[in-house]
Amino acid sequence: MNNPAQPPSVTKPRYIAVEGPIGVGKTSLTKRLAETFNYETLLEMPEENPFLERFYLDPRRNALSTQLFFLFQRSRQIQDLRQDDLFEQVRVADFLIDKDPLFARQNLDDDEFALYQQVYEHLTIDAPVPDLVLYLQAPASVLIERIHKRAIEAEQHIQTEYLERLNAAYTDFFHYYDKSPLLIVNCAEIDLVGNEDDYQLLVAQILAGIKGTHYFNPKPSLL
Repeated sequence: MNNPAQPPSVTKPRYIAVEGPIGVGKTSLTKRLAETFNYETLLEMPEENPFLERFYLDPRRNALSTQLFFLFQRSRQIQDLRQDDLFEQVRVADFLIDKDPLFARQNLDDDEFALYQQVYEHLTIDAPVPDLVLYLQAPASVLIERIHKRAIEAEQHIQTEYLERLNAAYTDFFHYYDKSPLLIVNCAEIDLVGNEDDYQLLVAQILAGIKGTHYFNPKPSLL
């Protein structure tokens, strides 16, 4: 059952952004939501970044090039979204452009970050604001387990300590985030892609309409 019954009064968010640290499942969830709601996807494409594998091997040397490549990639997608007219299109994205500096601050030194920040501010002027942001959370131990399980070679160099710092940065960022309605989803013990009951509970939350910040912390399904 991919399309739950919807009350006639429900207004679905037209632009949804799914966020969270690497390994939490944001891209898989993005694709499933797009199928359920018949939306277009707006996806990060890490496989196109020629610096990413080098970054995981030697973060200090390759951080700036990796970060700028992703910034240019995401800003192009956001520009395409503006040109397509957001009011005529419906999208679900696996990134939030506002969060991009979070990674930069973690990985760049002060001079590099100052340069990055200038480029970021120039490229993200008038970026569309999502109607809903889903922030997926999980402990670093869960993330590293999922990263190992999906066995993408470049990601196997990621350290638990890096994920812990990243999680802390995400928590701080979304504590203050108020541009969009925000649903914080605890993904530690649920499977939003492989378990239908877990997924439908999330869809019901989205269709209920979210204002401000809400938390989704369901008990894990027994299935």
